[in-house]
Amino acid sequence: MLASGQIKTLKIDGRDVSAHENQTILEVARENGIKIPTLCFLEGLSVRGSCRLCLVAIKGSPRLEPACTTRCREGMEVETDNPELHQFRKRILELIFAERNHVCSVCVSNGHCELQALGAEFGLTHVEVAYQFPNMPLDLSHDRFVVDHNRCILCARCIRVCDEIEGAHTWDMMGRGKDARIISDMNEPWGESESCTSCGKCVQVCPTGALFEKGKSVAEMAKQRQFLPYLTIMRGGKR
Repeated sequence: MLASGQIKTLKIDGRDVSAHENQTILEVARENGIKIPTLCFLEGLSVRGSCRLCLVAIKGSPRLEPACTTRCREGMEVETDNPELHQFRKRILELIFAERNHVCSVCVSNGHCELQALGAEFGLTHVEVAYQFPNMPLDLSHDRFVVDHNRCILCARCIRVCDEIEGAHTWDMMGRGKDARIISDMNEPWGESESCTSCGKCVQVCPTGALFEKGKSVAEMAKQRQFLPYLTIMRGGKR
């Protein structure tokens, strides 16, 4: 058995790589220039593992494992991309697009959206599952920002950055499955929140157009996340 803190050796896509104690497959892959797609993951925030786009195949395991939460083990052999994984990820993207009302052509984040970019990367020209067309609300009550639940993919980045970086604990999630949605405080309008500091961090980490600044038109909402690594280090790197 390896001693605590000892460097582990493993293979990712046939390449010999090394990992420090407690590093995840995703961390080691990125350190070695190996791309694994993600949506809920964001460096500097705690790991959630909800989008499942980072699933990888591990030799000897009967199931696919999320790279963002799976710790590296000595001698592990990982495959991050193959036809089966590609098709699996493409189907996940289809389900995300079908669950809410993602109309890119009229979205403020058109051209700046992580979901849209992944759809293009995986050649998603149409969706083969039934669209849900839910009747989702917009919250325009805040002075500076808007919540458009039609664009939300439930990644919980906003919840985590508000909790772990800003410390306001404004956001949470209500409901389950397709009925789940983010809420501010006790499901009150965002503009009436007593805990919100109006810092805008939640807006900047949102991967889609679900959270955006008022006054932005189509394709004008580019997110700025430069603050996150600095604040994470200053606050002790909570993971």
